[in-house]
Amino acid sequence: MSLRLLIIGAHPDDADYAAGGTAALYRAGGNAVRMVSLTNGDAGHHEQSGPKLAQRRLGEATAAGAVIGAIYQLFDIHDGELQPTLENRGKVIQLIRSFEPDLILTHRPNDYHPDHRYTSQLVQDAAYMVTVPAVVPGTKHLTANPVIAYLPDEFQKPYPFQPTIAVDVGPVVDNIVDMLHCHTSQFYEWLPYNTQTLDQVPKDETRKRIWLAEQVKSRLGKQAERFRGRLMECYGPQRGKAVEYAEAFEWCEYGASFDDAAARRLFPFVFENRA
Repeated sequence: MSLRLLIIGAHPDDADYAAGGTAALYRAGGNAVRMVSLTNGDAGHHEQSGPKLAQRRLGEATAAGAVIGAIYQLFDIHDGELQPTLENRGKVIQLIRSFEPDLILTHRPNDYHPDHRYTSQLVQDAAYMVTVPAVVPGTKHLTANPVIAYLPDEFQKPYPFQPTIAVDVGPVVDNIVDMLHCHTSQFYEWLPYNTQTLDQVPKDETRKRIWLAEQVKSRLGKQAERFRGRLMECYGPQRGKAVEYAEAFEWCEYGASFDDAAARRLFPFVFENRA
């Protein structure tokens, strides 16, 4: 049975940065994937802003989605100005209802960036409401709440990220790099500028991708070590010990139950490779 994955991030690179490997595995299995940014990304740069940057980031996101054959959708809300309003809640409810996802991935509510926090709040506020006919009556309600899970982060308060499931993304790590490589304005310009490492970015396109791949693999490798216990539980001790690169997700109790049966249905590529 075909599955439907909806990744809701705050900015036009959040979805593939945090869950690009899982998205690629979904697509490899013939499943539907939609990656969404609730803002248009028009403020995340040191030299550009406004409509010109928003258009650029739309093009980058569209190209990133095309790498794995996924749709990448951007809402027309200014970067840095997302608010958990009733209007925006209605938009998120419409989004979820129109796509009818089996699984939604989004930010946790405790995060450094207000857009991340409010994205999480909006998804949580839309949970259950997507099943209520009288709420946002212009779109057909869902008969069941989808499973919702949080994207990983390293914040410790009020509590650290607690992975419910961990995914071996080694087989698709090059897809992740290819997707992030499309976000030129972010990974080769804004983020290096913001972290004062712009002088480290290679000028040559080939070397740029190699440089980015090293960073991506380092981050996902650290996540594999961090989530080793969960990887071993999901894949079995032998396979779990061998995983080099990983993504992980934490169940949000506002969505449908994420029991063993749900995990096996939503992440078949994990349990098919159990050893």
